[in-house]
Amino acid sequence: MKVLCFGSLNIDYTYQVDHFVKKGETLSSDGLAVYTGGKGLNQSLALARAGADVTLAGAIGKDGLFLLDTLKEGGVDTSCVKVLEEERTGNAIIQNDREGDNCILLYGGANQKITREMADEVLGRFSAGDFLLLQNEINELPYIMERAHAAGMHIVLNPSPMNAKILSLPLSCVDYFLLNEGEAAGILGVGAADCGYEELLQGLKKQFPEARVVMTVGGDGSFYADKVSVRHQEAYRVKAQDTTAAGDTYTGYFIASLLAQKTPEEAMARASRASAICVTRKGAAPSIPTPEEVESWVFG
Repeated sequence: MKVLCFGSLNIDYTYQVDHFVKKGETLSSDGLAVYTGGKGLNQSLALARAGADVTLAGAIGKDGLFLLDTLKEGGVDTSCVKVLEEERTGNAIIQNDREGDNCILLYGGANQKITREMADEVLGRFSAGDFLLLQNEINELPYIMERAHAAGMHIVLNPSPMNAKILSLPLSCVDYFLLNEGEAAGILGVGAADCGYEELLQGLKKQFPEARVVMTVGGDGSFYADKVSVRHQEAYRVKAQDTTAAGDTYTGYFIASLLAQKTPEEAMARASRASAICVTRKGAAPSIPTPEEVESWVFG
């Protein structure tokens, strides 16, 4: 069983700041680092490091060729990544403050130049029963989802970044939602502050009765919900340095664990350990841990 991640590849420019810049403010940064990134790239690396057979499909410009080196070194099949001659690679401007939190400004670039012909070519390499992982940083998502669903693939959606585009997707095709409480509230059309975790989970189960839902809730851990039950995983307590790829790491490790025949509870525990280690490190892709680290890490 294979995983196709059809998603974004970015060059991340990460600025170390005392606080997030405010309206009208000019702020000097304490440092700049350039990393590989993009939710598609990050989640593909997390899947590969967790032991999954994963192919990343997407698009970059010639300025992003070094991203392919990182992916290949990480064990990701990059044969479905197109290099576009006249487009810049997508990029992110990330502010990372002293508390380890971040805010991100995205430029889509080549990520927004996916064609239906490309989608057909890529999907033709996969079969019923394979997994398709999607986020919200590329175009042509409705077409990709409909074609994959018709082919019998298992569709996993991480609706990030959450915006109106998500509500226009054929969400009834989704087999697994991996999201946070804000994204869950956005799909349900309610205010996140107005609903408890249980209410959000029950709302998603009611609206998408055939889907499985994994909802991360920061320091309160994560939840898994299906037709039968709701299960909870506590968060591991660490000192955060950079939270940029925490959700991507969780997503990759959770899916890879399911493919390795682990139970949802085991998958959540493994993904939680991996994401906790991730936030103790700087950068996106470089912060994703190996399985050996996940198994041996001692939490204080």
